[in-house]
Amino acid sequence: MIRERVSEDIYVFTSELYAQVTAGLILTQEGSVVVDTMPFPRESKALRDFALRVSGPKGIRYVINTHSHADHVYGNYLFEGSEIIAHKRARYLMEKYGKPALEEAKVTSSDLKEVRIRLPEMLVEDELTIRLGEKTIHIQRLPGNSEDGIGIHVIEKKVFFAGDVVMPVPYIVGGDLKQLMHSLQKLSQLQLDALVPGHGPVLLKGEIPEKLSKSMTYLRTIDRLVEQTIARGKPKESLSQISVDACGIPRIALGGLAQDLHVANLFWLYDQKMQKRQKQAEAEKVA
Repeated sequence: MIRERVSEDIYVFTSELYAQVTAGLILTQEGSVVVDTMPFPRESKALRDFALRVSGPKGIRYVINTHSHADHVYGNYLFEGSEIIAHKRARYLMEKYGKPALEEAKVTSSDLKEVRIRLPEMLVEDELTIRLGEKTIHIQRLPGNSEDGIGIHVIEKKVFFAGDVVMPVPYIVGGDLKQLMHSLQKLSQLQLDALVPGHGPVLLKGEIPEKLSKSMTYLRTIDRLVEQTIARGKPKESLSQISVDACGIPRIALGGLAQDLHVANLFWLYDQKMQKRQKQAEAEKVA
């Protein structure tokens, strides 16, 4: 696991085991806040142990989950004594889908043998502000990649943890393109020194506007291409011929996963649009 400092008292950790997923540590005079907890215990424990060493006598006060996806929450169980914060929808999704999905994952991955789902206790609906020591931590709803997404803004440090709303390849499978566009637009209005994505390298001040702009351009592009594919009566499978490079994202992004995530986006968007058209046609028949 790679550890880097984005300010004097804020660290970012990047997994070397799974898709460059990130986690964070915010230090204050009254204890620390961990943002996301990694998927595999080896890295989750390293994150916890480092946090305990540097957090002072108040320890780790809170763990915030940016959303309910397994790679961001599986390490929750290791942070005993810390209160877990997440969107209210995240708790529901973790309980209904996370638990059975974990049992399935354990069949194929012995690394997950000891993992158990720990549900969040403090639930956010739209926003929540925590004043801890000398820091103001503003938590706000940030949907699009998932319905339960939240972002964490460390106001005084101008550092923002965006979860999977920001990724090297914008990802909408299971989410909503329009909501993701709206969330990216909200982020573009902030004056930030560092933006921490859910996966991939930290974005620094000069990089942030361009990255957010490129992400929104990518989303507009795939929306248009899928619409054209449907209008021309082409099958969904034809979308796999569209390269991610042609849509403005380098194929090498996220360790070479970019093209696979891109095709998944196209297929998801196609299915969503076709389902919407079918519902509209059925409604017109009834009318």
